Formats: sequence, C-alpha cells, structure tokens
Amino acid sequence: MSAFDIRQAGVDDLDAVGELAARFYGEEGFDTAASVLRQHLNVLIDAATARVLIAKVDGLAAGFAVTTTTLGLEHSVVAELQDLYVLPEHRAHGVAAALVDESRRWAIAQGCEVLDVVVDREGDARHGLIAYYTRRGFRDQGRRLLSAPLRDQAG
Repeated sequence: MSAFDIRQAGVDDLDAVGELAARFYGEEGFDTAASVLRQHLNVLIDAATARVLIAKVDGLAAGFAVTTTTLGLEHSVVAELQDLYVLPEHRAHGVAAALVDESRRWAIAQGCEVLDVVVDREGDARHGLIAYYTRRGFRDQGRRLLSAPLRDQAG
C-alpha cells in the first residue's frame, strides 16, 4: 500500500467524507440518511468541540474519524471517538491506527482527561472492535450506554 496522509478535514472535503460516512453507515446497517450525515458533517467540520479527520491514500479519500468533546463532572473535559471508518481495501495497513492516534493527540490538546469510544455488540462481532481498541490502549469501564430519543417527544 502507498503512504497515507491524515489531516483535519475542511469544507472542501465535505463530499469525500460524506461519501465515506454514507458507505460506513450503510455497511453497518445504520439508518441515518446520507443527506443527514452530510448536514451533521457540515456542522462538525467547523465546530470548535469536534475534529473531523480524513485519511487519503494516493490523494484519494480512504477513511475518516470524528471526535468530539463534552464537559462533565467526573473527568472535566471528555473526548469521544464518535466514528472511525476505513475503506475495506485500505484496512490492516495502519490507517485506522493513525486516525485513532491523531484523534488522541487532538483530545489531549483540548485538555481532555479521557478518550472514550462506544462499541456495540454487532460491531464487535463483525470487526473485533473491543480487541482492536484494547490494543490501542482503551479499557472496558464496565458501563452501559443508555439513550433516550429526544426528537418528536413532548415534555
């Protein structure tokens, strides 16, 4: 594989990252529409509390990562690696690891005490994500993520 480049995505990368995100969500069976992903990426690319990275191989988009920060009582500033995707033909060549490492560097620069990642059962079963992230220095904290949808709910 050729050398790859990891850098912060800009507005000019919106189409490429949007296509990667749509492919990622489609492969994983997530139901968020490509147009919605693009809208969200448009906000994230300019947000001070987010870092969107793009990986390019031979000048072509090969992967991306989205990391965001939030404030909390336990750890003050916390980063979460929200999304990580590399095209299948570029996997197992260090692209994902480089995206994680750059996300970690950004989180440290933001004053974060911890970088979290959420792994669901399906993602772990298909891709061995818990083992992958454990090798990258992440540890299972024994917590479970519960989500309450807020749209279309009164009160």
